Amino acid sequence: MIEQLFEFATNHFILVSLFVFLLVAFFINEGKQGGSAITPSNLVNLVNRQGAVVLDIRESKEFGNGHIAGATSMPYAVVDSRMGELESFKDKPIVLVCKMGQHAGAVGRKLKAQGFEDVRRLSGGMAEWSASGMPVVKS
Repeated sequence: MIEQLFEFATNHFILVSLFVFLLVAFFINEGKQGGSAITPSNLVNLVNRQGAVVLDIRESKEFGNGHIAGATSMPYAVVDSRMGELESFKDKPIVLVCKMGQHAGAVGRKLKAQGFEDVRRLSGGMAEWSASGMPVVKS
């Protein structure tokens, strides 16, 4: 099977190269549509300097087990119904935080569709935040 894959790739180099290029372009485009990814240290700077709003979209139980100080809990499942609560933050950067970064892009696209211009995602989510040794508040 692997031998056939390599044979196909060598016989159709241009086709395989084009596929890889389009795949990479797709993932880059999808990532940017949901907001640019930022590191935990960039998040701290953004909150301190520009008053960014941290929106934690994990489930309430996960939020209670540990979250970023000052974060607002709005579980992924209820973002659509609670979108109005965010209207007062349209002029501030919004940083989306989820468990590992898997849902933040979808919520980011929804926020951008509602007119929020400065939407960003915490790269790696809370897993990256904790791995970086950043403080976590438990409630």
